Amino acid sequence: MDKLVETRVHDYYWQDDFPCLITSLKILGEKFNIKIDDLVPSLIGLNAGRNRTQCGLVQGPLLFIGRYGEVKHMRQQQVIDCCHKYIDCFTNEFGDIECRVLRPNGFQAADPPHLCENLTKKAVEYAAQFMQDNLPGIAEK
Repeated sequence: MDKLVETRVHDYYWQDDFPCLITSLKILGEKFNIKIDDLVPSLIGLNAGRNRTQCGLVQGPLLFIGRYGEVKHMRQQQVIDCCHKYIDCFTNEFGDIECRVLRPNGFQAADPPHLCENLTKKAVEYAAQFMQDNLPGIAEK
């Protein structure tokens, strides 16, 4: 496992108590040297209710693709196509994009915090590889 992913997922979950969306987005920003910190405060609301629909492990990479497209001046349709491809590929790899399906045992009242830590590590590594394979000119720093 990528050491940056392994370390950052743990730290962002247990030290900063970030949700999976922000965790995945921040790690992708770090790996590919794309500034995203100014987006973070406005994103807290996306996971605030943990509404069990589209997983933050999907939302974070989609936001990253949009940010990357903005920074690299990609055409809007190119960004949209890449996002659609990511959703399709993620679904093929993980079986779904809904949090209530992906989360181990769904949602239970007695769930421990950060139950998705291992899934997050796998999903962020998957997203990073997707970015390298599908975004023009992207490179790890």
